[in-house]
Amino acid sequence: MNIKERQKRRTIAIFLAPLLLLLSLFFGLTYGSVSISIQDILMVFFSSERSINHTIIFDLRLPRVLIAFLVGACLAVSGALLQGVMKNPLADPGIIGVTAGGGLMASLTMLILPQFSYLLPISAFIGAFVTAMMIYFLAWDKGASPLKIVLAGVAINALLGAIQNGVMIIYSDRVQSVLPWLAGGLNGRSWYHLDFMFPYAVIGLLLSLLAIKPANLLLLGDDSAKLLGQRVEWQRFLLISLAAFLAGAAVSVAGLVGFVGLIIPHIIRILIGEDYRFLLPLSAIYGAILVVIADTIARTWFDPIELPVGILLAALGAPFFLILLKKRGLI
Repeated sequence: MNIKERQKRRTIAIFLAPLLLLLSLFFGLTYGSVSISIQDILMVFFSSERSINHTIIFDLRLPRVLIAFLVGACLAVSGALLQGVMKNPLADPGIIGVTAGGGLMASLTMLILPQFSYLLPISAFIGAFVTAMMIYFLAWDKGASPLKIVLAGVAINALLGAIQNGVMIIYSDRVQSVLPWLAGGLNGRSWYHLDFMFPYAVIGLLLSLLAIKPANLLLLGDDSAKLLGQRVEWQRFLLISLAAFLAGAAVSVAGLVGFVGLIIPHIIRILIGEDYRFLLPLSAIYGAILVVIADTIARTWFDPIELPVGILLAALGAPFFLILLKKRGLI
């Protein structure tokens, strides 16, 4: 792809991002068991009258849509950072086990120490970070090849899954409260959950803006980055920590939602290239769009059952992952 074509695609992607985001937010607020027109939605926002529509929008749909927005943005940025640091476009917080590590720590907190539920984001971050570092060091041999990262991630994922199942059997009397969370969903999420997640997500997303320069420098290769005066291993450590923090923030509220960090950064990278000045912000916006739309579909298209959004995204993401593996000759 020549430079002019890439710039054209970049301009289109930037132009469409706010428009599609706005449409997805209205889509999430409009559809449900009760459909509300855009005109009525605007009346709710600009009128002080308390009505049924006001209750539906402000008490039920708006906090859920905003949480979906933050979850999608966090997971997409986390995936983009991991793909760059690990030099592997197949890296994703869910596929290589990062979210599984965060999920295990979060579920341990919920099952064993429910009185410390306010520590969920911190515990999820610790689990995600430790898992990411384990995978990276297991795959490292004068470089971390894509195949080694995938294999190490699959192995760690399986191990964490076994530990998770063991914990659930031991605490079987409390497991009902954790099962919907493990499926990855936003059912019942409210302003409480948004307040709970918001500071962590915003801090992580703002810090990701500071990660743009080091992420771009790491794309040059370790030797070139060192020649430019960069502390490569320290920057890699910080970027992995930030990716784990973002994944932990998302996991703490939404549970094990997967494939967002794989699909969105990969598509954006194909369209506009590797430059993190554009890749990170656009990944955040389009990741938010994907989760908002997917969650709305999951709660409306399967009425009277509300499908967890994690199941829907897994059904969409698994074929995408297999196609990537096939194209790269790994299967």
